Amino acid sequence: MAIEDNKDVVRRLVEECVNAHRAELLSDFVGHDVHVHPGTPGAAPDTVGLDALREAFHGFRASFPDLRIRLDHLLAEDDLVAARWTATGTHTGALAGIEPTGAHVRWGGTDIYRLSGGKVVEWWRNDDFVWLLHQVGRDVASAVP
Repeated sequence: MAIEDNKDVVRRLVEECVNAHRAELLSDFVGHDVHVHPGTPGAAPDTVGLDALREAFHGFRASFPDLRIRLDHLLAEDDLVAARWTATGTHTGALAGIEPTGAHVRWGGTDIYRLSGGKVVEWWRNDDFVWLLHQVGRDVASAVP
């Protein structure tokens, strides 16, 4: 696929699945054996497979039902697309053991996607989860030894 086509797949993944709350459309944009790497290796297990990714989407959506992601920049080369994004949402469901706070939060990240055959087959996530946790009342600084 052409570079612009790869960027369009990522753009549509965000718009049609995340922002439109349509996790059932993931298979249109993501390969069956997708491998998602967390931003901090070892902090969370990798997510492998479309079903596991769909489950993760539903879990995060339960924490932030009004989640919206704005794509700030998309850069691509060969089979890779990098996306700089900003997310907003309201914490109305449990997140990482934190009960809902009602806090409206905003955080950012940069993800890298590898595509093959017009679908995302590998995804490296990197977001400012520490800042997100801070906004919902988790004192992460005191948790660091």
